[in-house]
Parts: sequence; structure tokens; C-alpha cells
Amino acid sequence: MAFILVVMGVSGSGKTTLGQRLAERLGWCFADADDYHSQANIDKMSQGIPLMDADRTPWLDQLNKMMRSHLAQKQSLVLACSALKESYRQQLSQEIEADLQWVYLHGSFEQIEQRLNRRKGHFMKVGLLRSQFEDLEPPVNALAVDVGQSIDQMLEIILRDC
Repeated sequence: MAFILVVMGVSGSGKTTLGQRLAERLGWCFADADDYHSQANIDKMSQGIPLMDADRTPWLDQLNKMMRSHLAQKQSLVLACSALKESYRQQLSQEIEADLQWVYLHGSFEQIEQRLNRRKGHFMKVGLLRSQFEDLEPPVNALAVDVGQSIDQMLEIILRDC
């Protein structure tokens, strides 16, 4: 049976780095939701314009189809995706009949802002972080992991508790 683990949180929380390490450790496939954004969405974020729900709907639909494709092929998957709102998480998990686990990477605005300021070459601008925190609806059915820990510590928590 295939399994999906979604590593979620605001931009700069470490979703991609941690997700890649998890997938490698588990021997699963890895996907970064950022790779599925339309050029129009990337252009908006590059210009410091926050995405609206209407911008995210086709992106979330595409991610859901990709996840279902992995399951149909019996391939377990780690997906790094912001999934900021409950409605986004519902859209992502629509018609998924496999085990799906959410891992919520959380930290203070200041912690995440520092991390974003160190990151180079990403289309998500630091100025958009406030809008992500405003949109964030922390999940109730997720493993919550504090980003103040090392990647290795977070990895061990997730492997132990998922």
C-alpha cells in the first residue's frame, strides 16, 4: 500500500530540505509543490504580489492529480507544500483513499523571516511572508514540528511519530 506524507508550512519553514531528506531516508518519491506553480503564479510572487485562492485552485488540483497518480502506481510520496488553509488541505486530499499524514513545520515570524533572508534564488519574496502567516490555519490533525530544531532532530521526530 502506498502512503503520502505532506510536509507543510509557510515559505522558509524548511519543507523542501526536510521533505527531500525524508524521502531519501524512506526510499520514497519526493515532489516540491513549488515546481507545479504556473508561470503566472511565479511572476506574481516574484513581484511581491500574494496569491489569492483563485490563483491556488488550479495548482492544488494539479497537485492532487499528481498525488493520485503516485498512489495508482503504488508509489509512496513525500510532498513539500505550503497547504496553508484547511480548504487547501481538503482540496489536496480529495479522492485520496490511502494513508495520508500531514507534518506541520511551525515557527515564529521572526525565525522564518531570518531563514528567508538567508535563502537565495527563490521566487518567493520575504515581503510575502506576512501574508502567508495571515493565511495560515494551523492544522488540527497533523504532527507539529518546531523549526527551531536541527534538520536531523526534526527528521527523527517525524520518523518516530508518523
